[in-house]
Amino acid sequence: MKEILYLEVPITDIASVRSWLQTEFDPGNWEKILTPDGCRLKISSKYTVNGAKITENLPKEFSIFVWSVQRTTYLKVFRWAEQPLPQEKEVLQNLTRQIRQRFPHHYPEPPAIDLSQQSIFAALAPYYPLTVKYFQKMPNGEYDLNRAYWWEQRWREGVRNPQQPRQVIFSQGVRVEGVGGVGEERKHTSPSSSSSPSSSSSPTYDLIYIGGALGSIHAAVMAKLGYKVLLVERLPFGRMNREWNISRDELQSLLNLGLVTAAELETVIVREYKDGFNKFFDGNNPEKLRSPVLHTPTVLNIALDSEKWLQMCGQKLLSAGGEIWDETEFIRADVDDTQVVVTVKHLPTQQEKQVNGRLLVDAMGTASPIAWQLNGGRAFDSVCPTVGAVVDGGFEPGVWDSQYGDVLYSHGDISRGRQLIWELFPGAGEELTIYLFHYHEVNAQNPGSLLEMYEDFFTILPEYRRCDMDKLVWKKPTFGYIPGHFSVSSSDRTIAFDRLIAIGDAASLQSPLVFTGFGSLVRNLERLTTLLDVALKHDLLKFSHLNLIRAYQSNVSITWLFSKGMMVPTGKFIPPQRINSMLNTFFGLLADEPPEVADNFIKDRCDWFTFNRLALKAARKNPALVWWIWELAGSRDLVRWVGNYLNFGRHALVNVLLSAWFPRLLIQIKPWLETHNPALWLRLLAINYAITTGRPRSRQQYAELNSQAVIHNPEGARG
Repeated sequence: MKEILYLEVPITDIASVRSWLQTEFDPGNWEKILTPDGCRLKISSKYTVNGAKITENLPKEFSIFVWSVQRTTYLKVFRWAEQPLPQEKEVLQNLTRQIRQRFPHHYPEPPAIDLSQQSIFAALAPYYPLTVKYFQKMPNGEYDLNRAYWWEQRWREGVRNPQQPRQVIFSQGVRVEGVGGVGEERKHTSPSSSSSPSSSSSPTYDLIYIGGALGSIHAAVMAKLGYKVLLVERLPFGRMNREWNISRDELQSLLNLGLVTAAELETVIVREYKDGFNKFFDGNNPEKLRSPVLHTPTVLNIALDSEKWLQMCGQKLLSAGGEIWDETEFIRADVDDTQVVVTVKHLPTQQEKQVNGRLLVDAMGTASPIAWQLNGGRAFDSVCPTVGAVVDGGFEPGVWDSQYGDVLYSHGDISRGRQLIWELFPGAGEELTIYLFHYHEVNAQNPGSLLEMYEDFFTILPEYRRCDMDKLVWKKPTFGYIPGHFSVSSSDRTIAFDRLIAIGDAASLQSPLVFTGFGSLVRNLERLTTLLDVALKHDLLKFSHLNLIRAYQSNVSITWLFSKGMMVPTGKFIPPQRINSMLNTFFGLLADEPPEVADNFIKDRCDWFTFNRLALKAARKNPALVWWIWELAGSRDLVRWVGNYLNFGRHALVNVLLSAWFPRLLIQIKPWLETHNPALWLRLLAINYAITTGRPRSRQQYAELNSQAVIHNPEGARG
């Protein structure tokens, strides 16, 4: 038998496809014989003459069957004979055309609901029955499902109205009138109603952060530097719908900045596993495009207690004189020459209040209306809709060893227009944090659905890791939209305005492969903090200054083509195994390399020479790779990528020319230049970070770093 056709049918109901195949599909002149899983198409009842080879004594017919995995139906056609049968090409084209017409792509949307009439569970149960069932088993499940629904609706609104985003930033020629005040001094202060901030007084705060997840980390750092900081958070402070994983060497920046001590950091580390696995399904790949497991023992191998970590950052912020207003929603910001006036609403009381500061920091993530307004029609180029849960036991012994993690894993091919990928990270005790996500282009017709993904998650988790879903102990859900922006240069995305700057997911400068906003922020924390400190000290708070304070790396922007190659364009069908073939090509190369190569690549430290060497090896191993990427990315994005590549080469050349002497020169001229021309000093310092950030580690450096069992507290760091 020989496989001659493999199709993804983007529908969860396999019975409908089987029924259509057996009753409605028109095979033309071929005789259709029904089978339990499909049908056979027979060319005639005659067999070959006696004496022919055994392979030619096979029936002259096709076997067509369907099966289901990942809540998706798949179809294959096998030919019994070795040689092509008469009209074989026409038969396959006819079958493909008919099945595509009958079962096109469908992108379901959450229903409009009225929670004044019913609960979120009752409203969504007819559409997402398993999602409702298992959210009901979680503490705070109703609240979290409400949040997931709200986040999806907010995301869809931003994607579908990018040219006319909700206006939340206003620039005025005169100061905002009114008189301001601050909330009471207690752990989580709620804003009380009062008059507006006074235009004649100095701003109440140096920094106002909107968003309390990634924002709380940076806010605590800046407060410890002596700045007056206010953190505004829409949720009860410390609540997280994500867990955070990172590596020890990346956490070092938290100690270098004096945010925490090594002992304090150890208290929020709940697990350090031995090894992480990267493996993609290759059952339908040709032999040369199958790959071994890529081991990454130092990638995302540290699991943090995210809520405990946020509480620690909150305490650091408060002890340094900062304030936290939780359950408070950002409404708008009015910017003038001397301050930014922020209007917020305390959600439990629905009372609005205005507060003023020198600088507003947007840390609201993907749902940030500020990011959508600043970037208009191109806020984000891609996104990872991500769902999952923390499970605190219930798996049978032997299903998973908590000394190991799954960094990236797929157990099937393209599913309803998405290549689904799993992540699994062990936590405290029996806890496992499990994610399901896919790389996705931002498209108004198909923005990407969290709720649809959750229905997938609760249906196919037993396919991924053997379990009885009703025996699992569900601790909390984890979900969100993680955005990506394909930067051609360091200035093609707006992350600032006068007296406003974005960080984290709102700035959309994540790693294109693992899309971790937390890891990206921590890796760049020293860079962002130092530059922002200079800007605040010298009141360099105009757009031209603040737009320099970004975590752009040319070696990160060049790798966006890999994530682009993992996205199925909306409305398009490609061979189901295509993305797994591409992933196996590249990760197979990394598996053959020394471990520091994969570590550098995934942690945004790939240099120009290594990138080109790996790209050439990939092209030799799989010559079709370039054409496949062309099909997925399209001519426009490939042209953009060529611009990225040229910019990457230019940065590499500048790095070679400057890295040996430029950093030493800055140390020598700092005392004079920062005093006499702080704007030039800020620009030169930003250039210095651009040429020193993201350098690859050598084999010796990699071995030394990963042989250390503890994080070292640098001498002189503030605890």
